[in-house]
Amino acid sequence: MTKRLLKAEDLYALHSITNPQLSPNGEEAVFTRTYIDEEKNKYVAHLFHLDVESGAVTQWTYGENRVSSPSWSADGKSVAFLSNRNEQNQIYIIATNGGEARQLTTLANGVSQFRWSPCGKNIWFSGRLKEGKKFTDLVEKEEKKKPTAYIVDGMKYKADGKGLLPQGIYNQIGKIDVATGDVQLFSEGNHHYSLEAVSHDGGKLVMSVNRAENKDFDFSQQIILVDIETKEETTIFHEEGHYGDAYFSYDDRYIAFYGSDRKYKNASHGAVYIYDTEEQRYWNLTQDFDAPVGDAAVADHQQGATAPTVVWTEANDLYFQVSTMGDIRLYYATLDGAIYPASPEGEHVYGYDVERNGAFALLAISNPVLPGEIFKYDVTTGASEQVTHFNDDFVEEVELVQPEAISYKSSDSLDVYGWLMKPAQYEEGKKYPLIVEIHGGPHTMYANSFFHELQLLAAQGYGVLYVNPRGSHGYSQEFVDAVRSDYGGGDYEDVMAGIDAVLAEHSWIDKERLGVTGGSYGGFMTNWIVGHTNRFKAAVTQRSISNWISFFGVSDIGYYFTDWQMGTDMKDVEKLWQHSPLKYAENVETPLLILHSEKDFRCPIEQAEQLYITLKSMGKETQFVRFPDADHNLSRTGLPSLRIERLAQITGWFEKYL
Repeated sequence: MTKRLLKAEDLYALHSITNPQLSPNGEEAVFTRTYIDEEKNKYVAHLFHLDVESGAVTQWTYGENRVSSPSWSADGKSVAFLSNRNEQNQIYIIATNGGEARQLTTLANGVSQFRWSPCGKNIWFSGRLKEGKKFTDLVEKEEKKKPTAYIVDGMKYKADGKGLLPQGIYNQIGKIDVATGDVQLFSEGNHHYSLEAVSHDGGKLVMSVNRAENKDFDFSQQIILVDIETKEETTIFHEEGHYGDAYFSYDDRYIAFYGSDRKYKNASHGAVYIYDTEEQRYWNLTQDFDAPVGDAAVADHQQGATAPTVVWTEANDLYFQVSTMGDIRLYYATLDGAIYPASPEGEHVYGYDVERNGAFALLAISNPVLPGEIFKYDVTTGASEQVTHFNDDFVEEVELVQPEAISYKSSDSLDVYGWLMKPAQYEEGKKYPLIVEIHGGPHTMYANSFFHELQLLAAQGYGVLYVNPRGSHGYSQEFVDAVRSDYGGGDYEDVMAGIDAVLAEHSWIDKERLGVTGGSYGGFMTNWIVGHTNRFKAAVTQRSISNWISFFGVSDIGYYFTDWQMGTDMKDVEKLWQHSPLKYAENVETPLLILHSEKDFRCPIEQAEQLYITLKSMGKETQFVRFPDADHNLSRTGLPSLRIERLAQITGWFEKYL
């Protein structure tokens, strides 16, 4: 059978299979399937049931909305989940023996997260609550609301994907009676609380909060163990950094949680921390393990994919994800610090759950030629069985290119890793153009995962080079930290050395037809590249940074991210200007397409406007495309029609100039 070439519109044919959750007895599981409704231009997600023994899959929910965060009750008789059937996410419960899902909450501002109480009679949740209001208060209806002024006091007043943050509204923790629907407020004070865990005996909560009066430069997180009956608090951790997502061991003695300190600012490796409730001490379980805990992969297919920081077994062993050498693998650990890989190389494990006795796991797995399915995995023997098959038809019908893993030495002899894709339907002896893709972050990584955009470029007849330059996760703490204060230095050399390496090894690449593109940090690097070399015949910059000086004040994270990444702030404008691609606009000779979202608060569109007007005023070959109703995540979670248009703009530009 001759397979067809992949198309941009294949986004509509793909299914995102995520969030496997095993039942307490390990005999059943639920998961979510997300797809794009082309006609309605929206994402739809449903809940599915899996019989682990037989492999039988049954759809449990229907409709035109999204389901997320499925969770079993302790007795295995019910599954709760979030759904946006009524605009805001609310909690729904479905009986495992059949029947319709029942809406449990009707909160004015919806539910952010929830955890079952072990008794099954209550569900703990967190949600946004206006100061002085109750969770049960109805939304005040205003027929024609007059515009009012937004008074800004602090520096954290806006966020990408949210816009201006609501004032006087805080994330609070409450409890709802499953039978009666009665709601009680548990947390106190005007602070943002996160619900982390409920003990197996039902007597304690773990929650996190920052109670600092001025949070502009306070990035500490207080993790608190709370006695539900007395509300007595025990602080188990309070340090600068990003911490949370806690899990009790089955005997309730230990609490595992995620942590990333501020030693290397936001480049610090994520770690697993353990708190011993008997000895009242904590330690970093992965302190001597030079790889980040969690999933650092960047791609564009998986929708709503979440994974726990850890999963305990009854023997008090742990499983967690690790991003390492281009893979996201499942790892196993003991409390004394022994850590071993538990899943194979060459995969992206983007979701998982482990049976409580540790006999097997359900893994959501992707690789460069597999969009993603759920596998039953024997953690002892390594035997693996695919149990969902939603993308089988797509894989059988469409020609997908298996990339070649590469490694090379950069200009300073640093080892750099990446991948090279040949064009689809490659013919020996022909010359092909090559496009270099650069990921965002920069503290993320390309991985052994399905990437629709990369496959599309290969289907259009391009070779594709994508590498993890210094600053990327997955190789070492030293490697990921190496880009800070040196944007456009060693990272630029890493990308260019990659081009030299593949040109030396692959005669099919036409060195006169090179293109480059990337978004966010990858957009910065695209801008930097075209200002420092004329090797490329075409470039597309997306959601980029062009001017660090203005970025400091206009980005939702600019005032601290600039210091974290560039090592300075507005006290050293000269350094910021030295590392700003806009400074080198006069050098640009490469035709540059500039793509940017109107509602991007992370890298605001003024970054693109400055670059475009500057280049245009200098008579450079450039074009500017603005996307309405889109934020920084257009390429991943944006409106489907705009995602298709974005891909058309990219491929159209390269077709014109390459």
